[in-house]
Amino acid sequence: MINSEIIIYQNPDGNIRLDVRLEDETVWLTQEHMARLFGKSKKTISEHIRNIFAESELDEHVVVRNFRTTTPHGAMAGKTQSRDVQFYNLDVIISVGYRVKSLQGTQFRIWATQRLREYIVKGFVLNDERFKTGNSMNYFTELQERIREIRVSYGTLLNSLNCSADAKSTEAIRRTPVHKCIKYTGQIYFTISIAM
Repeated sequence: MINSEIIIYQNPDGNIRLDVRLEDETVWLTQEHMARLFGKSKKTISEHIRNIFAESELDEHVVVRNFRTTTPHGAMAGKTQSRDVQFYNLDVIISVGYRVKSLQGTQFRIWATQRLREYIVKGFVLNDERFKTGNSMNYFTELQERIREIRVSYGTLLNSLNCSADAKSTEAIRRTPVHKCIKYTGQIYFTISIAM
């Protein structure tokens, strides 16, 4: 398990940063952390989590884990105590963020909706800052491989449109007769219909 600091989102004042646990490529927060994140009481967060599970939005056995934590002992100075604490993964954090009514909850939804919109419109979302600082370098190879696969698919598209190897440009696609594009366009439409 890795202890790390990660910005889930940042409000206009730049204030919201949380200590989180990263394991299995997800973020783990307690109800107390989520209460601070969304500016609500722990009781409110607990109620939202209970409703998420009651409505079968998420499977509790998949998104909840107990982690052993050590804290200062309340009655004995200089001593510590260990106990199991429930942590909730990123899926729960997002679900709670879409339910909670607070300024921070609204800011979270604005941030999340911007990312979702960017993904739907562009087909991808990147956290530029994480790549610039080197915090996502373990994903850089994966990103390169995916781009390589897209470029290969692009070449296949051009070949299916009967574009010459020398004319692999947007202009060449625009000049391709429409009847040659119908088959490929139909495949794209079919893929999108199935995915939705």
